[in-house]
Amino acid sequence: MIAARFSHVRHWVFDLDNTLYPPEVRLFDQIEQRMTDWVMNALDVDRERANHLRKHYWHEFGTTLAGLMAEHKIDADAYLEDVHDISFDALSPDAELNALISDLPGRKIVYTNGSRPYAENVLRSRGLSDAFDAVYGVEHAGFRPKPERAAFETVFGADGIHPGTGAMFEDDARNLAAPFAMGMRTVHVAPEPQPEEHIEHHTDDLSDFLKQVLA
Repeated sequence: MIAARFSHVRHWVFDLDNTLYPPEVRLFDQIEQRMTDWVMNALDVDRERANHLRKHYWHEFGTTLAGLMAEHKIDADAYLEDVHDISFDALSPDAELNALISDLPGRKIVYTNGSRPYAENVLRSRGLSDAFDAVYGVEHAGFRPKPERAAFETVFGADGIHPGTGAMFEDDARNLAAPFAMGMRTVHVAPEPQPEEHIEHHTDDLSDFLKQVLA
């Protein structure tokens, strides 16, 4: 029974993009476009090369930002501000999800590889701002990205999270490996399951899963 598996959890950690809103709204498409544009302008390369680098750095370093910082010493704050300057019109409030997250026992936080101002804009557009006790962006991990364990340790330490009483909800399967190793319950929120040892639960409907947790 799912509720029993989560009965000890008092620290609830949620990723943002494609986790707290449906992936079909394709909000991140706008960010990817702006990242490609940023790489083109900053590195003076054509679009094909910029798009290749964006994907390559994401695979190799965890985020495009981490790769740009490692390889080109770019200004992280300027990058984050620019690539997150998007329209949030595709998002709509979700009162049911807000109520379910609010009902979870203990502390609830958002932890994203994006920036906190961007995350706050998403939460506001989704009507979820009041459900969370804190919001952490990549800047709070010293710009080290998930899936690096050190990034999780930095954010969890700052918030006082005890992994043994924690649960992590995340759409990117690789970002659940470190939380699992640290002793957290792991939930993969995505259209399709992935058979990874570090994924304990999968759902394609976060609200439905939280109903089971709260049952």
